Amino acid sequence: MTSIGNSDLDVLPLSLGGNVFGWTADRDTSFAVLDAFIDGGGDFIDTADGYSAWVPGNHGGESETIIGEWLASRRPSGVVVATKVSQHPDFLGLSAATVRKAAEASLTRLGVDAIDLYYAHFDDETVPLEETVGAFGQLVADGLVRNVAVSNYTADRIREWIDIADRLGVVRPVAVQPHYNLVHRNVVEETIIPVAEEFGLGLVPYYSLASGFLTGKYRSTDAEGGGSPRAGAAAKYATEAGLRIIDALEEIGAAHDASIAATALAWLRAQPTVAAPIASARTVEQVPDLLAGARLELAADEVERLTRVSEWTPASA
Repeated sequence: MTSIGNSDLDVLPLSLGGNVFGWTADRDTSFAVLDAFIDGGGDFIDTADGYSAWVPGNHGGESETIIGEWLASRRPSGVVVATKVSQHPDFLGLSAATVRKAAEASLTRLGVDAIDLYYAHFDDETVPLEETVGAFGQLVADGLVRNVAVSNYTADRIREWIDIADRLGVVRPVAVQPHYNLVHRNVVEETIIPVAEEFGLGLVPYYSLASGFLTGKYRSTDAEGGGSPRAGAAAKYATEAGLRIIDALEEIGAAHDASIAATALAWLRAQPTVAAPIASARTVEQVPDLLAGARLELAADEVERLTRVSEWTPASA
């Protein structure tokens, strides 16, 4: 188990991504995936109010609704649910009024009394940050949210949020959700992790498996056999450098009788301030590998090997 930043949230170090619920996983499949995750010891679920507004026929909130129906049906104990605000078509942006209405709508869909971890999904620079910070602080004061967090914020804006929170006397964020994995490292490691270390924030990275590339499924850039809306996004990493990472993951994983995906998640968990990588499962069969990634402990030299093979230095201008 691991704590998320300075919060009292103690979870298995893996978050089940809810972005596929109501999209590539229908209600029944989503229920089965959630059941398998909880039965396997998982207890941390990540979603957003905008999931999955991009799907024809959907409007947003589908993932939250499915999770809420599952929670009502199963009544599991000790499950931590994180959701986000700013991308639902009815609640775009981060004005105080929008944040409040969106949180109330998420609470209704999830069927819970309070949101365990509430993220500002994307920065909204059209709204004074002080207004957004105050709105999140008020949600905590009113008991609608237990902990606040930020997603896709720059290091400078995270620092600004914390400064404003201290000045207003409201809670600081406890977590940051960045795009971070073995093939997307530099910005997070150079800018976000130092801020997280300074302020005791926990990282909850998304795209932990690089849209599926770090499962080893995509060995060429043509995305053949992908069968997924994300296949193209994954296959783009199947370069010579990317495949060297897959080869190293495969070799190290074999020494632990672990999959490429589990090994990639284990490397991410070993990075400073990382609390729980997010990974999605479209099928029940994908869940065990994800849970294995929450428990696999790599040796220091194995972590270092993966760090070296995935280093990338931008070409000088």
